[in-house]
Amino acid sequence: MDLKQLEYFVHVAELGSFTRASGFLRVAQPALSRQIRSLEVELRQTLFERNGRGVVLTEPGKRLLAHGRGILQQVERARQDMEDERGAASGHLAVGMPPSVSRTLTAPLVAAFRRSFPKATLTVVEGLSAYMLEWLQMGRIDCAVVYNVAPSAAIDLMPVLDEALYLVSARAPGQPLVGPPVPLTALSGLPLVMPSRPHSIRMLLETALIAEGRRPQVGIEIESVPAILELVQSQGLHGVLTLNGVRSHGPESAFHVRPIEPEKGAPRLVTTQWIATSAQRPRGPLIEQSTALLRELMLQHWSVPVPTTSTP
Repeated sequence: MDLKQLEYFVHVAELGSFTRASGFLRVAQPALSRQIRSLEVELRQTLFERNGRGVVLTEPGKRLLAHGRGILQQVERARQDMEDERGAASGHLAVGMPPSVSRTLTAPLVAAFRRSFPKATLTVVEGLSAYMLEWLQMGRIDCAVVYNVAPSAAIDLMPVLDEALYLVSARAPGQPLVGPPVPLTALSGLPLVMPSRPHSIRMLLETALIAEGRRPQVGIEIESVPAILELVQSQGLHGVLTLNGVRSHGPESAFHVRPIEPEKGAPRLVTTQWIATSAQRPRGPLIEQSTALLRELMLQHWSVPVPTTSTP
């Protein structure tokens, strides 16, 4: 397997057609087909299934595409690192974020990145924390904002801030925005709508309740925060979110939030935001300076006051 074969394979996979890939790469289609066939023979796997509209990846092809993208990105980064002036923050940076963070942080990050690194380019991708850790190890992204991840020798973690969890309910007329604390064990008796495992908030709540001999009543599992808030507002369900999760997808005034009070001696329910980078790849000037910028923006946009209990 050589890099040219891998590059051809990735373009055919992403464009879904030998014809489109041939035009994009400016390579004759028969030559492109020979390279892909040679790759299939070497790997002893069929990578594409042909149909009348183009090609689709087989299961082995999907696995190779994930590796191939990471390998090609690493090669490009190595080239850029060799070409950059010493200490210059140039090249390409790929940042991963959970959807709730991306909604708030992407626009300010893009603006600050363009001001600070005019010679560099930026990609922002969304995903759950567990997926982004895999993407870091594969080389698909350079750094990521993640929640409540376990330490790993392959990942460097920098803690940035803690966010408390709140019980979120629909707000009745005249009800304050923020109510009194609700005992953790009371949540086991409420119909909840939450993300599925291994979402960090779901795992955090389940672990805390199991320690008290309880389990949450999760009737509906949804990954989308806006969809969770819509069901809370329209169906009489309850959610468990951070204040910033509610604010990012508001309107905040439509919801009644209550701090979750742990049992005596138990730690409070907080979700920690970390910046994660790979411990297995060198950190060039762009990654070093960008993670510092990312941390500054996270603290700026998440360090906001808790609303008062007064009605608007």
